[in-house]
Amino acid sequence: MRKFGISAQALIAAAFGAAIMGGAISVPKLIAPEAGAQPIAIQAPPGAPLSFADLIEKVEPAVVSVNVIATQDVGRLQDMEGFLEQFRGVPGLEEFFQQRPSPQETPRQRESRSLGSGFFISEDGLVVTNHHVIDRATQIQIVTSDGKELEAELVGTDRQTDLAVLRVKEKGKYPFVKFGSSKAVRKGDWVVALGNPFGLGGTATAGILSADGRELGAGSPYTDFIQIDAPINRGNSGGPTFDLQGNVIGVNSQILSPTGGSVGIGFAIPAELAQEVTDTLIKNGRVSRGWLGVQIGDLTPEFAEALGIEDTKGSLIADVTAGSPAEKAGLLRNDIILSVNGQKVTDATSTTRIVGRLIANTSNKFEIIRNGKRQTINVTVGERPDDPNASVGNQSSPNSGRGEQSSGVPGTFLDDFGVRMVPMTNEMRQRLGLRPSDTGLVITELAPDGVFAKAGFMKDLVILEANGQPVPTVEAFEQVVKEARAANRSKILLAVRAGQATTYSTVDLPAG
Repeated sequence: MRKFGISAQALIAAAFGAAIMGGAISVPKLIAPEAGAQPIAIQAPPGAPLSFADLIEKVEPAVVSVNVIATQDVGRLQDMEGFLEQFRGVPGLEEFFQQRPSPQETPRQRESRSLGSGFFISEDGLVVTNHHVIDRATQIQIVTSDGKELEAELVGTDRQTDLAVLRVKEKGKYPFVKFGSSKAVRKGDWVVALGNPFGLGGTATAGILSADGRELGAGSPYTDFIQIDAPINRGNSGGPTFDLQGNVIGVNSQILSPTGGSVGIGFAIPAELAQEVTDTLIKNGRVSRGWLGVQIGDLTPEFAEALGIEDTKGSLIADVTAGSPAEKAGLLRNDIILSVNGQKVTDATSTTRIVGRLIANTSNKFEIIRNGKRQTINVTVGERPDDPNASVGNQSSPNSGRGEQSSGVPGTFLDDFGVRMVPMTNEMRQRLGLRPSDTGLVITELAPDGVFAKAGFMKDLVILEANGQPVPTVEAFEQVVKEARAANRSKILLAVRAGQATTYSTVDLPAG
């Protein structure tokens, strides 16, 4: 599994929209062709094909355009907010952004229209597309390759994997294609994409499989995308990518582009996941996923070294949501998850996916490391809410900036680390959404050349723990430092609260 860091601005959903005023579970295969009905399939030519014409001619009737009318929230303050954001970070304006209250406005709604792609997966008119193509749709129209317009209804949708299933309302027998295996396609093999870019229905492009196992960040926690260089653009969203046998190996979803147009880097949802999710949507109309209620991160070699752990395969719990299944089961911050029901985890992503596949309200065995010792905890997982962070509230960004040493700044200054810290107050604890029992140290000052500043720490961040130990006072922090030096550690692992999210970071341990 390979991680692929991409900024949110660079990832563009491939749906073409022009606004105008006006945890999947595995289920048995549910689509069984009727007697005599067969999916489209062709014999692949040996070696590099001279032409893709035969392939495209056979599969094109199953590919459709998706026209959507949807509602969109708009507000008069949105344009002003966008204007002001371009000045964020300009010297002299930090105080303005820190003190400016969040604008309050009741959003208005307007009608918007967008275009996407899709494809038939059954003779009776089931269509696969992307969730973002039909999100908030009030009217959905399917246009077939011969120009026939058909009204469609939503069968089910899954925001987490960006998949949706539609059904055309008009009875009939429709040409359809089947899912293949993305794992059977090797890097460098030919692929063909069909869709409706910029409203140009029936557009075919060809390329190769560029890579697989691409992770595109927190917005797609359950998907390892396949990467293709067959050009796809806005409007290709929801369309199929085929192998040379006419099997769907991916559902086109996103592109990486600095311009908004194709630069040869497109991402498709693998066929295996797409079939699993669409089968579930057809059966239940939604996907139910297990929910643990923790913030987790990868157990990196740096974190493992700071904790004195040799094995770096696992996920590190950064925070436990109040009232969550994890809290009820007794999981704690700094616990390291090694396996779930005997299935080993490798990082935070694999943990999220394994938990997502668990059935809600069932008891499951989590093997963890706590304080250097292995143990097993039984956790009854819940059902993942649509927005797991809704109960947390809005995250507030910490003030940025690094102060110079000043006797007027509260707290104790640690020369070795170049940082001044003071115990957290009740007011700050409430603002950060912490429990009454949580303790920590607030950074009030940083020396520009200090260890904390070099590690990227900023003023007003809160240190909750050091090497797994609470630090209610500066003296407690110094005791952790003393113990780390005695153990010949080179780094200290810190649990850091920024806004209402807890993350981990390490700082170098200066020689004592």
